[in-house]
Amino acid sequence: MKIPRIVIAGATSGVGKTSITCSIIHSLQKEGYSVQPFKVGPDYIDPSYLSSVSKKETYNLDVWLMGKNHLLDSFVLNSNSNISVIEGVMGYYDGFGGDTNYASTHHVASITKSPVILVLDASKTSRSIAATALGFIKFHRNSGIVGIILNKIGSKKHELLCKSALEKTKIPIIGIIPKNPELNLESRHLGLISTLDDKSLKTKIQRISKIISQYVDVQQIIKISKSATPLEKKPKPIAKKTKTTIAVALDTSFNFYYQDNLKALQREGANLKFFSPVEDREIPKCDGLYIGGGFPEILGSSLEKNQIMKKTIKKLSEDNLPIYAECGGLMYLTKSILSNTKKHKMVGIFDAETKMTKKMRLNYTKGRICQKNLISEKLHNFQGHEFHYSQLDSVSNDSKFAYTLEIGEGIKKHQDGMIEYNTLASYGHLYFDSSNYAKIFVKNCLEYSRR
Repeated sequence: MKIPRIVIAGATSGVGKTSITCSIIHSLQKEGYSVQPFKVGPDYIDPSYLSSVSKKETYNLDVWLMGKNHLLDSFVLNSNSNISVIEGVMGYYDGFGGDTNYASTHHVASITKSPVILVLDASKTSRSIAATALGFIKFHRNSGIVGIILNKIGSKKHELLCKSALEKTKIPIIGIIPKNPELNLESRHLGLISTLDDKSLKTKIQRISKIISQYVDVQQIIKISKSATPLEKKPKPIAKKTKTTIAVALDTSFNFYYQDNLKALQREGANLKFFSPVEDREIPKCDGLYIGGGFPEILGSSLEKNQIMKKTIKKLSEDNLPIYAECGGLMYLTKSILSNTKKHKMVGIFDAETKMTKKMRLNYTKGRICQKNLISEKLHNFQGHEFHYSQLDSVSNDSKFAYTLEIGEGIKKHQDGMIEYNTLASYGHLYFDSSNYAKIFVKNCLEYSRR
C-alpha cells in the first residue's frame, strides 16, 4: 500500500518542530495535497496545532502505549489523505531510556518505514552544525534521515557559513528559516497551549505557518514523501451497531483525548455526544460519561460556578452511571482544586482534594489492574502514561484503587485508578485498543441502560 509520508524530527525539544510541521502541512495544502497529521508520543497539545492547520484530527503514535502492531495498524488505517506528516517528540533518539531507542521518534520512523527530515537549531553555531548533523546520521546505522531543515538562521552570512559546512556531508538542506521572535509559540505546563484554550492562537498558527512555508522546499518534501516504502494494507475494523450513548466532556478545560480511544468506543457501538462542563447546564441523555484530561485549574472559577453541572454529575455517579475520568477529569471529580491561593469547589465524588504544585510529574506508567472495574473484567498488566502538575491531598484511607504501579507515581503510594460507585478515575492515561477497555466500558454502559 503506497502511503506518501514524512517524519519531522528534532535534534532536541524546542527546536521549532511544531511550527515547522504546521508550515509544511500548509505548504502541501497550498500545492493541492490533503494532509493527515500524526504526533509521536503521549501528547495532547501539539496535535491541536497540527489539526488547526490540516483541518483533520491528529492521531498519536506511541509504541509504549500502543505496541508496535497497533501503532502500525493505526497509522495505515488513518492515512487516508494524499500525504501523511508525522511530527516527532523531543530529540530524535529520545525515548523510554538513555540506553534504548524504544518509543523514540526514530523507533516510530523505523516501524512506519518513513523518511525523516531533521530540524536543527542553527543559532549560536556555524561550522559545528555539520558535526551535529553527521552525529545524528551516524549515531544509528539506519537513521532514516534524508534531509535537514536549519532553523533560527541569524543572517545571510550565517546561512552561507552553515551551508558551506554542510556541503561536504552531502545532506540535502530542505529549508533555511530565519531567526524571528514572532515565529515563536507560547508554552504552558507540559508543552504548548491548546488551540481550544485561545481562539486567537489559531490565527497566529496560520500566520506563522504561512511565513515559515516561504523558507521550505515543498517540492523536495513532496518528492521525499513519495519515496517512502509501501506498507502492508490493513483490514478496516468492522464497527458494531450503535447500542448505547456515552457523553464526552469537551471544552477548554477538558480536551485531552486520543482520537483512537474515541473511535474505539464508536466501533464498539457507542454513540458519542459532546458537552461542556463549563458552559452547559445539562448533560446529554446518556448511559455513560467520559471526562478526559485538560487544565481544569485554569477555568476553576467557571467550573465551580456551574453548580447544576456538578450536582448532576455527582447524582449520576451515586446512581451508578458508568463514569470514566483521566487526569483533569480526576481533578474535577475531587472535592476541590487549590491553585495558588484560590480554592475552587468541584464535584466531590472522591474524598480528596487537588492541589496544584510546581513539580511536573511526567512518566510512562506500567502496572497491574488489581481490581475489576468498569473498563476491565480481568486482572492484567498494563502500560500507560501520566503527566500533571497536581497531586491529591487528604485522600481517604479507605479509598479503593484499581491499579498498582511498578513505574509511575499514580494518586497515592504508586496506586492509581480510584473507584467510587461505578466511577473510575486516574492520573494515568490508557490507550483503549491495548486491551478490551472500550468493549468493557460500552458493555457496562449498555447494562446501565437496561436497568
